[in-house]
Formats: sequence, C-alpha cells, structure tokens
Amino acid sequence: MAIPKIPDGPVRLEGLHVPGCLVGSDQELAKIDLTIVDGKIAGTGAEAAIDMAGAMVFPTFVDMHTHLDKGHIWPRSPNATGTFDGAINAVRADSTSRWAAEDVRARMTFALRCAHAHGTGAIRTHLDSHPPQDEISWAVFDEVRADWADRIALQAASLVSCDYVLEDSFPNTAAIVASKGGVLGMVTYPSGNLTAQIDRFFAVAMDKGLEVDFHVDETLDPGVNTLRDLAQKVIDTGYDRPVTVGHLCSLSVMPEAEALETLDLVARAGLNVVSLPMCNLYLQDRHPNRTPRKRGITIVHEMVARGIPVSFASDNTRDPFYAYGDLDMIEVMREATRIGHLDHSDYPWTRAFLANPAAACGFEAPSLAPGAPADLVICNARNFNELLARPQSDRVVLRKGVRIDTTLPDYAELDPLMRTA
Repeated sequence: MAIPKIPDGPVRLEGLHVPGCLVGSDQELAKIDLTIVDGKIAGTGAEAAIDMAGAMVFPTFVDMHTHLDKGHIWPRSPNATGTFDGAINAVRADSTSRWAAEDVRARMTFALRCAHAHGTGAIRTHLDSHPPQDEISWAVFDEVRADWADRIALQAASLVSCDYVLEDSFPNTAAIVASKGGVLGMVTYPSGNLTAQIDRFFAVAMDKGLEVDFHVDETLDPGVNTLRDLAQKVIDTGYDRPVTVGHLCSLSVMPEAEALETLDLVARAGLNVVSLPMCNLYLQDRHPNRTPRKRGITIVHEMVARGIPVSFASDNTRDPFYAYGDLDMIEVMREATRIGHLDHSDYPWTRAFLANPAAACGFEAPSLAPGAPADLVICNARNFNELLARPQSDRVVLRKGVRIDTTLPDYAELDPLMRTA
C-alpha cells in the first residue's frame, strides 16, 4: 500500500494503528482515528475523511543523547582502528584544528535537517566543553537552537572528562552551561581521584542549579563500576534534579550479582538510563581480524524490571565514535529491537523512544491526545513486524498538520568542510 495523500486543511485520518501505550491501552496496537484541525489534534471539526488502511502513526520522536558538534567529520577524520581509543584520538585532533564556529554550525545544521526529515521533534546534544571549545560551541548552539525553535526542541549538555572537573576552570565552564540553560555533564572512568571528582562535580552542579547527564562505564572491563559511585552519591546528597546516565556497557559483563545490586541502587537513586546500542556495538569488543563476541549494550530488561526509566538514542553520527547513522529514530528503534531483543517482551518499548526520554529531559511529552500539536510520523506499515522489517524511507512526517519535505540533505553540501591534511 501507499500512504494516502493528506490535505493541509482539517481532516480526519481513519483506521490508523498506534502502539497501545500511547493511548492508554494494554494492547500492543490499538486502532484509532485522528482529527487534525488548525495544526492540532482535535476531537471533532473535520468533514474530510481519509482511510489510512491501518498505517502506523507515532508522535515525533525524542532523541535524548546525540553529539551534534562531532557529527559528519568521518570523511576528514576517520577512526583508523575502529576502537574507542582510536575515536578519542581522531576527535581530539579534529576538534583542536577544525572546530571553529562556522564549521560546528554547518555540521550541526546539516544533522538537524536530517533529524527533522526523519521525524524527530526534540533532541539533547552533548557538546565537548573543554576550554576554549566551551566558549565556541555553546555560543553556536545557542544560535542554532533559536534558528530551529519552531522545528526541533533542543537541549545541550556539557561533555568533559572527570579529570577536568578538578581544574580551576571547571566552574567557568559550568557557568557557560548555566548561562545557556544547559545540563552539566561529564565522562566517568576509573581514576584515583574519582571520589573527589564526583564530589566536586555535584557541588558545582548544585551551586549552579543544574541537571546532570553522564557518560558512564563505556567499556567491557568487568571491573569498572563507576555507576555504583554515582548512584550512591545521588542518594547520599539527596540531589533532587534529574540525573541521566548513558552507556553502562560494563554492566553487561560484570558478575551478575554485582550488576543487579548496582541496578537496585540505580533504582533507589531514581536515575534515568539511556542506552546507545548502535555506537556501543560498533566500538566495543573490536580487535583486528577477530570477530566480536560481545554486544556492548547495557542490561535494559533487568532495568525495566526494577522500574528504571530506559531510553534509546542515536549517539554519534558519521564521526570516529560511530561511522554511520543519520539521527533517524526509527533506525534506532529497529536496531535496538534486534540488538537488545526487545521483541517478545511484555514491556511497551515504544516508551523508550518517546515518553521516557521526554520525561528524562523535561521536553513536552509526545502525545496523540486532543490539543496536542499534529506532529506525526506515519509509516507504510500496519504492525510492528512490517515497521521493523523495512527502513520506512517512504514515511510521511506532519508538523502542525502539514506534510513536510522529507528529502534528506546531500552529503556533497559538506564537501567544502571535508578537506584532509
């Protein structure tokens, strides 16, 4: 079937399929009609009706962990080894020499055009924030956020190493983050000073009144468990702002009892978890001329069993940390389902791409209720099997009830930025 043409005026879309969790149903899929009037979902008010023949519909997606400042540098700075260390070295060299405001803005805007065409309505990006890049990238982000305010809701979180947190300039970086309405973030890894680093990080976050978002334990070393330290710190301090932790790869390989005890602590602390399966699958357990044995994805089923809110997100896009991707949340949904065995599960995983990330970040909750904006993604699929079997490249995206052009930007537009040494 083909998705019928949808007029811009008032219209009733009849016979749509929607994940049951979006309309308060226990069913995997529910059949609904949606009326669109004046760019919003309405109860009544449209005479024109279109038979949608069971096409699946979603509100626009929430991508809560991305790296818009790194995106699309692969052609000029590839990861020669495909490893985590190779990614760090390639990005460090590229950022040091290339990340002027014009370069960051052009790549960030290109990425947002992709996300918009794919049907994403809200994004949180991490921004590398060691000086002097903090001044450059946060200023660019502020401008881009204003430019895109009517298309994609944008947030940013700082990204610094835990070693940097003890330096004298860290409070200044945090002040920049606060001045732009951002989220304070850092990467945790084993360090002789980790306790002092976490203590100072939270002290600065509380002083500035900032939410926090961490990259945590992005390794398959079973002895690494900085997540436990973070969760305990939140409990001990009574820190009451949203806390997000991402990656958590080492949970998948550490002894089962330790992993589950750590999750009990995470649940007590009320942390939000975001899993980045495509990037982790790409980087983790990579060795020359050896087939990987481990997936790198964190233990999401055990998390939802404890009531921990789990989300999935794109992470990196065409940069040394992940050579592929296009900020397409349907791709993330397809791959997360396959990598993490989300099928054959009682949990409604659709929440992990919509309600959960929106709640974690404080974005407006994606909704199909009357009064919500008619920001919709309609797919040429009648059920989850059909949805996940194909890339849905013919999807229809409506913003305020009007079909947008989903033509993706041409990579050739970035060619002037891709010169190599």
